[in-house]
Parts: sequence; C-alpha cells; structure tokens
Amino acid sequence: MPSQSWQMNEQKKRNKKDPSEMRHGYTTGACATAMTKAALYALVTGEVPEHVTIHLPVGKDATFTVVSFAVKENEVMCETIKDAGDDPDATHKARIQSTVRFIEKSGVHLDGGIGVGRVTKAGLPVPVGEAAINPVPRKMLHSVVEEAIQLFQIDKGIEVIISVPDGEEIAKKTLNARLGILGGISILGTRGTVVPFSSSAYMASIVQAISVAREAGCDHLVITTGGRSEKYAMKQYPHLPEEAFIEMGDFVGFTLKHIARKEIPQVSLVGMMGKFSKVAQGVMMVHSKSAPISFLFLAEIAKKAGADPEIIEQILHANTASQVGEIMQGNDQFFEALCKNCCYFALDHMKAKLRVSTSLYAMNGDMLGKAENIEQLDENDWYRG
Repeated sequence: MPSQSWQMNEQKKRNKKDPSEMRHGYTTGACATAMTKAALYALVTGEVPEHVTIHLPVGKDATFTVVSFAVKENEVMCETIKDAGDDPDATHKARIQSTVRFIEKSGVHLDGGIGVGRVTKAGLPVPVGEAAINPVPRKMLHSVVEEAIQLFQIDKGIEVIISVPDGEEIAKKTLNARLGILGGISILGTRGTVVPFSSSAYMASIVQAISVAREAGCDHLVITTGGRSEKYAMKQYPHLPEEAFIEMGDFVGFTLKHIARKEIPQVSLVGMMGKFSKVAQGVMMVHSKSAPISFLFLAEIAKKAGADPEIIEQILHANTASQVGEIMQGNDQFFEALCKNCCYFALDHMKAKLRVSTSLYAMNGDMLGKAENIEQLDENDWYRG
C-alpha cells in the first residue's frame, strides 16, 4: 500500500501531465503470478523462458520479462521488475521473485519469503499469521499453478514462495506497519493493472485502515487530510493508538460513510483551511479541481463573525484559504463557525448518531478553532454561498 501523503506529494510533481497520456502499470500480484508461471515452467521443462504471458483479472493478457533466475536441484527462482507505469507507487521498479519447488506434501502451498510482510492484526483480508498476499493475487497464483498441473500432469506437491528482496525497505514508505503488516510489502492487485492516481486504490486503503482500527477495538477515529494534519492530530489526541489515525485525503464523505457503516461511535476531523473551508460548505469531495475554494463563502462567514468591511474585501481578493486564515487570525468566532459547519455537514452526510468534532489548524500547527457535536446551525454559523 503506498503511503497516502507520499502519494499526494508525488501527484503534485506529475500533475502537469495529461491523464490520457499516463502509462498504466502492473500490480505486484500480477508480477508474482507471472514469475510463478515462469519458474514452474522452468522446473518442469528445464528451460527458463525469457518472457511469460498471463491472463489478468481485468480481462486481458499481459507479458512479463524474466530479468533474472536461479536454478537449483528441484527448485527454480524467476524475477521480474515491477513497472507501475506513471503511478506514484512505492513498489515501482521493485524486484518481484517467485521460487517454485516440488515437495512431498500434496497440493499447492503458497507463502511469502523475504520482503513480503506478514499479517499481525485482524481486519485485513488475510488472516493473522499469514503472508500479506491478498485474495485476488492468491487466486491468480493458484490458477497458474493449477493450469501447469493439468498441462504437465504433475503428480507432486508444489511450494511457491513470493519474495521482494527490497520489500522491507520499501514498506517504510507505506502504512503497512500501522496496519499490522510487518517485515515487508503486501502483494496486491484486484485488476492486475495499476491505473495512475487511482481513486479506487486510495479508497481501498481507507477502507482497510478503518477495518483494522475497528478490529483493534478503536471507538474513536481521527481522520485527517494528509501527513501534516495527522501530525497535529496525534499531538492533540496522544492517548489514542496509532490505528485510530486515518489519512482520508480528499475523500471526506467516503471516509465518513464507511466509519458510520462500521458503527464506530466517535470521529474527529482534523485539517487545515484549504480543504476544511469546503467541508464547511457541505462539500464532501475536496479535491482542488472538483471543488474550488469559495472566497465569497469565507467572506460571508467573516462578516457574520464581525469582521469589518476592509477585512471582508481582503478575503474576497485572497489567493488561498490559508491566506484567509492569516487575515482572520484572532477572530475565534470565525474559526469556530467553520468548525461547527464541518461537524454539522459530517453528521448530515453520515445519517447516523455519532459524536463528531472538528479541529482546524494553521500551517504552522497553531489550532485555529474547534467544535463538537453540532447537530444544527444558527444563522451566525451557516452560509452555503
């Protein structure tokens, strides 16, 4: 799983590129499957193929290159280099290996080797104690082995070990440790392909994080828009375990809905002016392209908070929401109103009885405002714009 804040930083570096020009890549699961097919073929025939083609869950074929191999008695290892295309994936260019051997025990036996993490917490789609190879890659791996068994009439047991030599180092760029995946990366992929900047991949990571938190017994989650706001949140709520903190990025509404679905009784939103000024209007998808900042909205809230006409004019001509925060520094009523609005719209969106609080921070870490359990708004707080 790519680190969410790291992924967002990478996206900023590439956001000038036309999405239609971005290359798709392949998942770690697809790479592992292809190398398993190659190694098993080599084990049976004595010849290591240069290339191997597999059928992906997305419904198309893909060909992978065997860049390295090792042949021993009754064992073959094949390796490929993962190509994530133009996606900011922590596993791009990772070495993905599969070692296949015949064993006395009948059946197909799959496990993770060096650099593949092991699950230590409940809530993930893989049981505690097993290698972090997700269900779809497991199905793909078993499928290519079963095909080979039928094709070559193999009557022996087969062991498959998936390894990622640099996996433990790569995992430091992911949220794996927080999710309880220790010792390396996860072998992932539901499509077999990697779509650059995929919203579905990001949302899947949020779902996974909430599930782990729920299984860990967390009854209070703190959702943040990125790494900086999470750092401030951890200082604000030092008593909460690491699992309770979840980076939601732009997916405010999606995250809140899933928390409500999991019946977690308390949620705190922690963020900064840019994205939370949008949540305060009832906007639940806060990406800059889909939801521009409304300076008219901020000016109206400032007016209701007692700002004089000169300040209102400055807000209307501001360049960023952070600049508005600087202009309004010291006006507690303004920031409290924004936080109240965030709480109200979060509750309204979830349609569930939860305790909701909102904390708003400046870029330097100063808390600007806070509100809790706002189920209705008065005329001094509310303005949609």
